[in-house]
Amino acid sequence: MTTTANNMNYLPQQNEVEIFSHAAENKLPVLIKGPTGCGKTRFVEYMANKLGREIFTVACHDDLTATDLVGRHLMNKDGTYWQDGPLTRAVREGGICYLDEVVEARKDTTVVLHPLSDHRRVLPIDRTGEEVIAHPDFMLVISYNPGYQNVMKGLKPSTRQRFVGMAFDYPSPEREVVIVCQESNIDKETAQKLVTLGGDLRRLKDHDLEEAASTRILIYTAMMINSGLEPKQACYACLAQALSDETETILAIERLIQIYF
Repeated sequence: MTTTANNMNYLPQQNEVEIFSHAAENKLPVLIKGPTGCGKTRFVEYMANKLGREIFTVACHDDLTATDLVGRHLMNKDGTYWQDGPLTRAVREGGICYLDEVVEARKDTTVVLHPLSDHRRVLPIDRTGEEVIAHPDFMLVISYNPGYQNVMKGLKPSTRQRFVGMAFDYPSPEREVVIVCQESNIDKETAQKLVTLGGDLRRLKDHDLEEAASTRILIYTAMMINSGLEPKQACYACLAQALSDETETILAIERLIQIYF
């Protein structure tokens, strides 16, 4: 997906804006790691807007290949022609190519990234014999959730060391309340209840929950409440049902919801 980032809210947690800005100035690639829904994508979109660069976002998955990133030959009534993929477009035109959850992609994708993530900043296209030199405004950004890594899915140390690394986590409760209020227009009191509830749910991770309650899902819950849905119903739908399929776990979440709402 190609977008030009619009003005948006983003509340820095630490010095991530400064680090990213220096990486961009020095034409260095960036790796962002952190749990699902903690604001990684929002941050990259915010920085694209701040730097005035187009963003080419790729949601990585098991079937994503190097060809999907680089491009392929297609056919029409006039014959065969070459179509650039999102990575190649970003390299040619300048902009941020953001590979979200990069460890979900097939292994051949990281090989393609190597000559772009060191001093060469080039993209060899084997099928056309072309070697594309990166535009001065090109920047490579990848992200992943370390909690999902295993032996089969993970970045090799030789790949990680090519990037400026940034670790994200869920915001502090005080900042998370501000974020939930900004994104949903909910009142502060309700936002505080949701954030505290979210904190309790995160403590269940690795025990009863496979994945923690993200900031994103708390925002969704607040949006539902703000639009008029009864708070308990919003929490049941966005938190209990969305976080688990296990009956006992859902009941445990519902008991927590009863405490706050």
